[in-house]
Amino acid sequence: MKRMLLVVAALALATNAFAQAKQVKYVKFEAHNTAAWGILENETTIQELSGAPWLSTTKPTGRRTRVPDVKFLAPAEAKKVIAAGLNYKSHIGQASPAKYVGLFAKFPTSLSGHEADIPYPADATSLHYEAEICIVMGKRAQNITEAQVKDHIFGITACNDVSERAWQKQDLQWFRAKAHDGFGPMGRELVTNVDYRNLKLIGRHNGKVVQETTADLLIFNIDNIVSYTSRYITLEPGDVIFTGTPGTTQAMKPGDTFEVEVVGVTKVSNKVAAPKGGTTSAQQ
Repeated sequence: MKRMLLVVAALALATNAFAQAKQVKYVKFEAHNTAAWGILENETTIQELSGAPWLSTTKPTGRRTRVPDVKFLAPAEAKKVIAAGLNYKSHIGQASPAKYVGLFAKFPTSLSGHEADIPYPADATSLHYEAEICIVMGKRAQNITEAQVKDHIFGITACNDVSERAWQKQDLQWFRAKAHDGFGPMGRELVTNVDYRNLKLIGRHNGKVVQETTADLLIFNIDNIVSYTSRYITLEPGDVIFTGTPGTTQAMKPGDTFEVEVVGVTKVSNKVAAPKGGTTSAQQ
């Protein structure tokens, strides 16, 4: 009983710390053929920064850019992109949960930004959405405990773990099914000081809500995912972790849109684009 009270007290203190800290919305963008980081001051203005926001040397440049004039990029500087699979009971159905979180890899080239097209490969037949909560690391993490994770995460965003289901079944590994270029759209903003234990996640296919859950329903929570990953792989500032998708997913087709919202944090919305110069296998 005493131990339970201590755990409850610790969670309450953590929640209070998040509530007291000011949230900042960082964005990575391209303007005039140049990529930069900035702080989203409001819906019309970005304050440019001299570098990635987790760097101690980063400071405002004094320049401001209009939001309508930019292309949003994935808000990360990833050398590694790790993803958790089968991490909601609603996603695994009647199967028993694993004893430890199942991980796989995407690639930095898998990542894309808000409003970037999701490519539909010409030989794809079953391209699915997967709404997820995404984290970006702010400090180097090697074999850290769950209690240390909060101090190593820089920010939270939304993401879509786009997946080609036929390839998942056919291939030895999920190399092309999960890591294809553009199969990892990330939210417009990377938001700091977010209580990632208490988040609501929504996925919308062509405007219709098709996925909805809360972070407390993760089989392996974010602290566990990061700590476990760091036992085997050193995580660096800017690295990305996808945390798993809820429920069941459906196929998308060229022309469809999919939006992921982490309520009160950010959204990412993307349109599925047909391959250049031809139809998809699914359309034939």
